[in-house]
Amino acid sequence: MSESANERRRFQRIAFDASTEIAQGDQRWAVELHDLSLKGLLARRPENWHGNAGETFEASIRLSSDVYVRMEVALARDEGGLLGFECRHIDLDSVSHLRRLVELNLGDEDLLERELTSLGEA
Repeated sequence: MSESANERRRFQRIAFDASTEIAQGDQRWAVELHDLSLKGLLARRPENWHGNAGETFEASIRLSSDVYVRMEVALARDEGGLLGFECRHIDLDSVSHLRRLVELNLGDEDLLERELTSLGEA
C-alpha cells in the first residue's frame, strides 16, 4: 500500500490470528484471518471460494471458546489471494468485543476515540 493510501486510512488494521468463518446462505468457508479493524476484515481467499460478491456475507471471528465477533459484511475486494470485507452491520456485543481488542492493540485511547468517531461518520 502506498504511503498516501496509508495516510488516508481512517481505521488501523490489527494483525490478528483467530479462527474465522465466512458464510453466505448455506455455504461456509474457513478462512485465515489476515487482519481486522473497526470497519472490516481481510482474509486469505480459500481454494474452494465461490462466494457471490453481489450478496452479503456473515463473518464470525472466534476470540475465545465462548466469545465471537459476528458481523454482516460485503465483499469490497478480491485480489492477490486476499478477500477484503467491509462491515455493514455488527451487533452491540460484537462491537464491544472488537472495541476492546482494538483498544488493547492500539495502546492509544485518543486514536481509538478518533476511529470510533470516524466509524460513526462512515
